[in-house]
Amino acid sequence: MKRHRTVLALTLFIILAAPTTSIPATAAPAATTVVEALDRAAHPLRSVEPGGDTGDLRSLDRMIGDARVVGLGEATHGSHDFFALKDRVFRHLVEAKGFRTFALEAPWSTGARLNDYVLYGKGDPRRIMREEFQRDYLGWNNTDYLRLVEWMRAYNIRHPADPVRFMGDDIAWTGPELYDAVEAYVAGTRPELSARLAELYRGLRPTVQTGAYIEQYLRLPYAERKERAERTGEALRLLERQAPGADREAYVRSVQQARVIDQTARQYAFDVEDPAEIAAAMRYRDGAMAANVVWWQRHTGTKVLLSAHNNHVGYVPEEPVENPKVQGAFLREGIGAGYVSVGLTFDHGSFNATGLDDEDVRRWTLGPADPGSNERTLDRVRYRDHLLDLRSVRAPAADWLRQARPTRSIGTAYPDGPHDIALARSYDILIHLHQVEASRLRDR
Repeated sequence: MKRHRTVLALTLFIILAAPTTSIPATAAPAATTVVEALDRAAHPLRSVEPGGDTGDLRSLDRMIGDARVVGLGEATHGSHDFFALKDRVFRHLVEAKGFRTFALEAPWSTGARLNDYVLYGKGDPRRIMREEFQRDYLGWNNTDYLRLVEWMRAYNIRHPADPVRFMGDDIAWTGPELYDAVEAYVAGTRPELSARLAELYRGLRPTVQTGAYIEQYLRLPYAERKERAERTGEALRLLERQAPGADREAYVRSVQQARVIDQTARQYAFDVEDPAEIAAAMRYRDGAMAANVVWWQRHTGTKVLLSAHNNHVGYVPEEPVENPKVQGAFLREGIGAGYVSVGLTFDHGSFNATGLDDEDVRRWTLGPADPGSNERTLDRVRYRDHLLDLRSVRAPAADWLRQARPTRSIGTAYPDGPHDIALARSYDILIHLHQVEASRLRDR
């Protein structure tokens, strides 16, 4: 999630291209011609809610093309419309484009628990979400994601031979299940190494839930956090040095689980008193999330819809000093054109977030976008909600889209932003919503 408070936190549409003749000197002012160009490129979005006809998403299919990973962003971490749209888009991509994985900006071990539910019916998704989505992940414990997870389970009951999957790519927490899995693998294949592995993992296996664990870790002295990362790194190398053996799949999975444990420890092994170290921690986190998505996509062979904040699915960081390189840039490096980024914007509405100096989640409401912002112009397009292939928009909007201007980008806490963002430099595709409303949080 954007600004992690752990601090460690279409292409085809151009068939209908505009005339190639130049705009005369007597044309209307630039702002009007930009809107006209956006009008010609925009595709209407019928609804954000899942269910019903999805013909309006066929333009998105063409924009996505053959991408193996599609990053679908959000301009807040607490608006129902963004979460509902992700549910709708994922269901459509499963049916129309063969996507089979929903990836969430949530811990790897959290994704593993939810994946066990959607694949095998193991556990209660309500309890899993309550236990896992705490502190910085609290916004994910909403009714929209519960509906999505339950739909995924129902889909798998109907399609047991070709199931959908759930993954988490983040690293602020690694649950006890992963420690148990790595230790069980070593005990079953190289029991003589079990004592050494237990020594390296000493005191790391969580005994409390997500939120309390993160709080406790943040209070540890810097030297102790570094020492823990040294031990998890040695445990990872211990596994990597072993031969795969007869069950290569089990070996590869165990190494990845040990890698995720190490990623969590390393995320906290930065000096939070040093601004340069904080920036390095943010870069590390985005790089690790991208690496986890690439590993999953290659290991499972499935197409992935990645849900994260706009600042993580895009290519250009909104605050380069604080967060020098973001997940979308890492993914483009890792899989090239196999990755496509979709940003989301909105004109006005509400969202859930904490204040800057407290942990109390409350509803915030914003009025129409300010003059000079990206959203102000986007909301003048003829469709209330619409999609744009930013790679194919014609002049003069093409140049307008490549210029940075104020844009709403809100993380777990508010006030936040606006930030100067050049839409066409950050995303391949954009979905603009006229109005959003706060998500419906569970257990609150």
